[in-house]
Amino acid sequence: MFLRTLAIWALGLPLTAFIFLAIIATFAFDRSGRAIHAIVSFWSRLILLISGVSVHVEGMENIPRGRAVVFLSNHQGAFDIPVLQGFIPVQFRWVAKKSLFRVPLIGWSMSLAGYIAIDRDNAAEALRSMEAAAWRIRKGTSVLIFPEGTRSETGKLLPFKRGGFMLAAKSGVPIVPIAVSGTNVVMRRGGFSVRPASVRVRFGRPIETEGAEDKYLRNRTKEAIEALYTDIQGV
Repeated sequence: MFLRTLAIWALGLPLTAFIFLAIIATFAFDRSGRAIHAIVSFWSRLILLISGVSVHVEGMENIPRGRAVVFLSNHQGAFDIPVLQGFIPVQFRWVAKKSLFRVPLIGWSMSLAGYIAIDRDNAAEALRSMEAAAWRIRKGTSVLIFPEGTRSETGKLLPFKRGGFMLAAKSGVPIVPIAVSGTNVVMRRGGFSVRPASVRVRFGRPIETEGAEDKYLRNRTKEAIEALYTDIQGV
């Protein structure tokens, strides 16, 4: 474990810096963010490879093609981010807490890629961010949100916040539920050690949002993610 941790920090930090420089260079001629998204996805897969994290993905046939969706996933650990960034097979943008955008290199890359920051401590600004996200979705850009808002330390789903469901309903696009299992053992919360692990990801069937109320969407999505998570835990 020590050698693995040493490798990820010794190789990962220079790699992240190099990728950030590539993103800056790409931003000069690609303001759409598509090329940057591809670069960040490539970085994610390299980080997972160095960390000894294998990823098994199921249910990709459930992702609608040719239309935007709102991806909603459970949140177990920091490595949820490179796993989903590296293995969701369509273009999307993150909706994430504003503090992440202050992280050197990674946060700056997220800003350049057009990801959407939410300030949870400022309701007015959070509403403006949601409106911006809804506009992007209506223009054809998928987004990804962790509806729990923070990592679950037990593996059990935490209460879902309303934002993602309001966003999906406002945009009139389907919700694609995602269950992730195994990332919680890669890096413990508050720790720096990295452990090899096998991670499973499963995409559920789309949940239509048109005409649906927030409460129904929250309950329906939570049930779907819980069922997906139980299935991949039992494999």
